[in-house]
Amino acid sequence: MDAELVQRSEKIEKRLKLLAESLDHHGKAGQIKKIEAKMGQPDFWDDNESAQKTVGELKALKAIVGPMNELSSSVEDLSVLMEMADEDESVAAEVGQELSRLENILDDLELKALLDGPNDSAGAILTINARDGGTDANDWADIMLRMYSAWAVNQDYKIQLLDRHENEEAGINSASVAIRGPMAYGYLKGEQGMHRLVRISPFNSEGKRQTSFAAVSVAPEIDDSIEVEIEEKDVRTDTFRASGAGGQHVNKTDSAIRLTHIPTNTVVQCQSERSQHQNKANAWKMLRAKMARLEEERREAETAAKYSTQARTGFGSQIRNYFLHPDQRVKDARTGHYVGNFNSVIDGSELQGFLDAFLRWRAGGKTAVTADED
Repeated sequence: MDAELVQRSEKIEKRLKLLAESLDHHGKAGQIKKIEAKMGQPDFWDDNESAQKTVGELKALKAIVGPMNELSSSVEDLSVLMEMADEDESVAAEVGQELSRLENILDDLELKALLDGPNDSAGAILTINARDGGTDANDWADIMLRMYSAWAVNQDYKIQLLDRHENEEAGINSASVAIRGPMAYGYLKGEQGMHRLVRISPFNSEGKRQTSFAAVSVAPEIDDSIEVEIEEKDVRTDTFRASGAGGQHVNKTDSAIRLTHIPTNTVVQCQSERSQHQNKANAWKMLRAKMARLEEERREAETAAKYSTQARTGFGSQIRNYFLHPDQRVKDARTGHYVGNFNSVIDGSELQGFLDAFLRWRAGGKTAVTADED
């Protein structure tokens, strides 16, 4: 047996042991059994909201435990395969292929182990606002909304539109969506910051190059079991008429809700539902998420590492650059992660690479990469 293959096998076994401890594999497996027993009770679906939350917890646990079980089983089978390779050299190539497959699975699970923040397992409330760049910025914000929605679909996550403000000429002024699935917030929280697009403007008759910006903010979707201190007296509630496409479906009542947390000047609004009551409930959920995010940032600010990953705001401080001119490319200004196909990022298929790169970069405490200034 080739010495390199033996060393790779031994390294996989060590990584697997450390990973099992880091992810609390045994504890999560026990939680799955308890939840499945709970789901077997005849009254489980009496409270649909609570039941859906439990189902989500089970799905998140199985996303870790399932691959871990398969990996453990495959590592055991590997030892048999290596014994066969000692007797038959032609099996050595198969051993190399299996080692590569197991290493890839380990890489993926080790990334999940980095999602260890207090709210990383929660759903995410993602808000996009058009910034500098005029109509191009409004169009860019709409493109980004489609990008994150496509990514969520690829991940088999659920999406709920909470708020959307159309721009009169094109695109949107702002939009908020809830993205629900295992580790949605953990993956998406690194997207917070300014995103810069450079392209030939489709809204400029002279065909000039235009730079436009959209700001992304991400907050964890907090359920009612987690306490977030908000005094109702500190919150101002405003109602207004929801905007729409017009025609017979135009909203004729003040069903849209805007909440302002006065001490922090945190503003959220929701107009996605026809009912003012439903919009108010969603707006409070968004406010609790924003306040949880602020608390998380305060905790992170206590460590020096916070300042190496904190997203800046304002012109020239973008976290990611998207180019359609003079050539196609997308490059993260923090991690240096690069994709040479603009559309493959925008359609959500290659966005995950940026999310993974940010997790590794944050865990490694690396310094920022110089941003493209083209």
